[in-house]
Amino acid sequence: MMMTKRSIGASLFAALLVATPAWAVRIKDVGSFEGVRENQLIGYGLVVGLDRTGDQVIGGQFTIQAMMSMLNKMGVNLVIDPIQLLTRNIASVMVTAKLPPFAKPGLTIDVLVSSMANAKSLQGGTLLLTPLKAANQQVYAVAQGPVSIGGFLGGTGGGGGSTVTKNHQSAGMVPGGAIIEKEAVVDVESWETVSVLLRQPDFTTAIRTTEAIDGVFGKGSATAVNAGLVRATIPANFRGRVVEYIATIEGLDVAVDLSARVVVNERTGTVVLGEHVRISTCAISHGNLTISVKNTLNVSQPPAPLIGSTTGQATVTPDVQTEVKEQESRLVVVDETVTLGEVVRALNAVGVTPRDLVAILSALRSAGALQANLDII
Repeated sequence: MMMTKRSIGASLFAALLVATPAWAVRIKDVGSFEGVRENQLIGYGLVVGLDRTGDQVIGGQFTIQAMMSMLNKMGVNLVIDPIQLLTRNIASVMVTAKLPPFAKPGLTIDVLVSSMANAKSLQGGTLLLTPLKAANQQVYAVAQGPVSIGGFLGGTGGGGGSTVTKNHQSAGMVPGGAIIEKEAVVDVESWETVSVLLRQPDFTTAIRTTEAIDGVFGKGSATAVNAGLVRATIPANFRGRVVEYIATIEGLDVAVDLSARVVVNERTGTVVLGEHVRISTCAISHGNLTISVKNTLNVSQPPAPLIGSTTGQATVTPDVQTEVKEQESRLVVVDETVTLGEVVRALNAVGVTPRDLVAILSALRSAGALQANLDII
């Protein structure tokens, strides 16, 4: 029976999609919907009520200006030197928050408070009324409330005293401290199409996502635009029920496929291997070279001098000893691996530390025996 090139290509493509089994996960766990996202908010504020752990005069000039401006707006006009107002009970802070999608006015969100100047601690402080703006310079929330740093700063310090610190002192949270004043409008009911954005772009995963949507809403209802975007057309019977349509797509299962990847952190010696990592048949030998230098100062003291003679002087003679040790290493033959478990057993057979494993993986990649992408962070 003769097969056309098109049918052969389609058969090969279908075989690739099912060749490697993978765990099925929900679309909502591997992707998000275009247009449905958080918005960053930021504002400048003052924290008061500190126990002499706030900003100092040197480095806290803008704190003085902000405090004077706040008092003037409240009708308090002072004729004293502004520097006298900085009693280290106040601190300048930057206030940040995330505005969730579909959040309505009146709801509250958490805010993060971070010191800007040289305040030692925000413990016991209260954030004053702070407008929070988005990138378009419009106010979307207003924050105020007690700051929680989740720790403490105790002890007098200096002059023989000691200081005990727990957790980071120059930043804290105000749980539910911001009230939403304006909504970031997302009109999903007017949508005609829905775009699924994959967090880890992959062509195979995009095709499988398309097939999962087509299997529920009919052939041709979804299209893979590229490796990270799948666009689905909302059926006519779901017009006016877009939320229900999105919820249905979120719950669909898709088999995620990712490229083989090894992530290495040289600073900590952490090595993470992906599911599809494979090693070709090779021989590995690894050993450590240790060089130790020991410097000893030998002091030679002359005998006590006779009466009337010149006093002798001690002689210092350095004794430097250099020792080189090289660990014995054996050549280990590693057979071709098929599963991740075999890869782990093969690398454990070499008997090296995690930091040595970083060097071995790099050498395997250079030799072409590591069938995976090697990312060093």
